[in-house]
Amino acid sequence: MSPANKFALLSVSDKTGLVDFASQLLELGYTLLSTGGTQKLLSEAGLAVTGVSEHTGFAEIMDGRVKTLHPRIHGGILGRAQDEECMRAQDIPPIDLVIVNLYPFEAVTADDDCNLADAIENIDIGGPAMLRAAAKNHARVTVVIDPADYTAVAAELASTGSVSASTRFTLATRAFAHTARYDGLVAAYFSRRTGKADQPRLFPEYLTPQFQSRQELRYGENPHQAAAFYVESGLKPAGIAAAEQLQGKPLSYNNINDADTALECANQFEQQVTCVIVKHANPCGVAVGDSNIEAYLNAFATDPVSSFGGIIAFTQPVGDEVASAILAKQFVEVIIAPAFSDAAIRRFTTKPNVRLLRSTGNRQPARGLHYQQVSGGMLIQYKDADRVSREDCRSVTERVPTQQEWLDMLFAWKVARMAKSNAIIFAANGRTLGVGAGQMSRIDSARIARWKARDAGLALGGAAMASDAFFPFRDGIDSAAEAGIKAVIQPGGSMRDDEVIAAANEHGIAMVFTGVRHFRH
Repeated sequence: MSPANKFALLSVSDKTGLVDFASQLLELGYTLLSTGGTQKLLSEAGLAVTGVSEHTGFAEIMDGRVKTLHPRIHGGILGRAQDEECMRAQDIPPIDLVIVNLYPFEAVTADDDCNLADAIENIDIGGPAMLRAAAKNHARVTVVIDPADYTAVAAELASTGSVSASTRFTLATRAFAHTARYDGLVAAYFSRRTGKADQPRLFPEYLTPQFQSRQELRYGENPHQAAAFYVESGLKPAGIAAAEQLQGKPLSYNNINDADTALECANQFEQQVTCVIVKHANPCGVAVGDSNIEAYLNAFATDPVSSFGGIIAFTQPVGDEVASAILAKQFVEVIIAPAFSDAAIRRFTTKPNVRLLRSTGNRQPARGLHYQQVSGGMLIQYKDADRVSREDCRSVTERVPTQQEWLDMLFAWKVARMAKSNAIIFAANGRTLGVGAGQMSRIDSARIARWKARDAGLALGGAAMASDAFFPFRDGIDSAAEAGIKAVIQPGGSMRDDEVIAAANEHGIAMVFTGVRHFRH
């Protein structure tokens, strides 16, 4: 076919960059076919566009529900070389480009006011059919679902007059993934409404999440395990998935896992100058301060041994002073910050294996679903996004906390929610003093936190203690009192709460209940 006989079909809900792309196609000799709002946009931009109804000779019916489901459209997309005689006999010109993205079902149903009727009207039928047809016939047809691909496709067409086979295959793969995710969203929406009509399910009967490959990793948790990093499709990248690597070796599986914990922990402190050091998915040192260097030195001092080979996250841009201090004090795998000064980057180039990540996005708590695979299945829960404030807590002891004790307890609580259960955190004056985590008993975690503080030469007298879950016995409070702890924050809710409160009163400890547990496994 000559360029003058080439057709491009455009029907999109996301109209980003469409007018420029369509203009380029016209210059390359394509005839533009379009429908509805897309056709109106192109016409108003002064572009020559043929309506699908004019092309098929069949008017849209049923309020636009049936418009592209026609042999002259689908025959034009699905036609192969061996179908040319049939296509000539039926007067079906081949359609070489299909630029389609689907009705905004996800955005519409995300609105709390959306009802079932609105959702149904935003289920695209013709769009997925055209995408699947074009992707199936990618040997001849180029299918584009993402405006980000317009530039590359236009460049290939301008350079060679066609789109390469490898590009067509890649775009077809994206189209199949796009329709699969779309069908999964529709199925999830519907299956939440199975059962009682007035009681929608919190979790759908069928769930089809989709993740897109970000990178293959050198290996998994151990060198004999293959691994890759995927990000959830359709969501604006956040957290570690939104970070940009500026320097260093490729990230490993453990790097990404630990960096996720470090960044999430740091983000709890919002605009405060904060440093978080993580090792094996546990915070081993956290501090706030007037400067990055103060925060880093105090975080490091909590546990210099465990900080070796750790992941460091900052809430504020990193400059040369703190970069020099880090390199002088420890071996570090990854450093995450909103930005790095030119001097800091030059400093880190002396250690080219150190991975520098520039974090982007907001610092709101992680939301959405958390997936945990088990043998033969998947555990799913909503992410733990609760943040406790002073107003959420209830003082339960004879002695109420002082202002400083409140600050220390809430600081320790933020760290405790990021440590593996059972977690015990000792803290004072905006810094951790001892961290005990991941033990089978809470009393063992408390012993480890005391031992860590002692080895680091940090005094616990007057400090606060946070526990991610309630104390089942008074022994945890007795141990805390022996260490010099003067304030305790914990969820409460134990059968022996009265016994635990009595122990705190005996020792003159101020204790508050949050009513919220933060197990983390």
